[in-house]
Amino acid sequence: MPTSLQRAARTEQIALATFAEDAVAGLTAAPKWLMAKYFYDRAGSELFEQITALPEYYPTRCELSVLQEHGAEIARSLPRNAALVEFGAGSSRKIRLLLQAAETLRAYVPVDISGEFLKAEAAQLSRDFPALDVIPVGADFMQPFDLPADVLAGPRAGFFPGSTIGNFEPKDARRFIHHAGEILGPGSVLIVGVDLVKDQAVLHAAYNDAAGVTAAFNLNLLARMNRELAADFDLAKFEHRAFFNPEQSRIEMHLVSTRPQTVRIAGVKVKFRAGESIHTESSYKYSLDSFRALARSAGARPVACWTDADGYFSVHALKF
Repeated sequence: MPTSLQRAARTEQIALATFAEDAVAGLTAAPKWLMAKYFYDRAGSELFEQITALPEYYPTRCELSVLQEHGAEIARSLPRNAALVEFGAGSSRKIRLLLQAAETLRAYVPVDISGEFLKAEAAQLSRDFPALDVIPVGADFMQPFDLPADVLAGPRAGFFPGSTIGNFEPKDARRFIHHAGEILGPGSVLIVGVDLVKDQAVLHAAYNDAAGVTAAFNLNLLARMNRELAADFDLAKFEHRAFFNPEQSRIEMHLVSTRPQTVRIAGVKVKFRAGESIHTESSYKYSLDSFRALARSAGARPVACWTDADGYFSVHALKF
């Protein structure tokens, strides 16, 4: 039987092979694209943490304010004695607020593909919440995965903060909500953070900060492919571009080639024209009604919603 280290190594090998396949598929398409989930290697995660503290970047600040002000109400929407499954566990700031408010939870189950980061965060939460079972699960939360038997033995709830749902195309957001319902089971509740439509100047500033941190975050995706996929991107020949697309109700982030060039990645040559871009992320902005409609179409029933004082950000409770 393989050891845990062997299983972890095999998981990493599969993840790297999938990264290479996805990158080549996206970069040889027309127009070119890359999956936003690949932003988050160690360097990308650190840059994103810096973004969340920028004055222009409102989503984290607004979501934290919702969890702080309405935490008790959100906790009351969860089944009693539930195991709380967080899809794509990252920084623990948000989950800590919910764990502090939800005193009847019996377990916290962070799910993430990054095993090293997951174990470190889980160990710290176990120390800080000694009465709570913390049961990390290493898995791609977008794919089917099994919850431990002791988690399945009782009621369950889900947590998907950070407006990550907005990074999915609407059909994929619908698929995720349906998938979460299948993982959590009938009678479960999913708490999900959703960014809202607002003044375009506020949106533009949030993705084009004066310090250039978002640009560095975007360009790190090329650096990651250099590190992990034997690519030879020259980062100085690409520039960050982000803008609001009102027809699609989304922010689009792109990396634009500043000149004609050829790049090698995973043994494949990729040609760029001057001005040609790689679409690296979409961040959809919903109204309260449009997100509720999407949730219903995925088989969930919206039961409650909370927003910050400015109406910039929302947190929804969906029941399956």
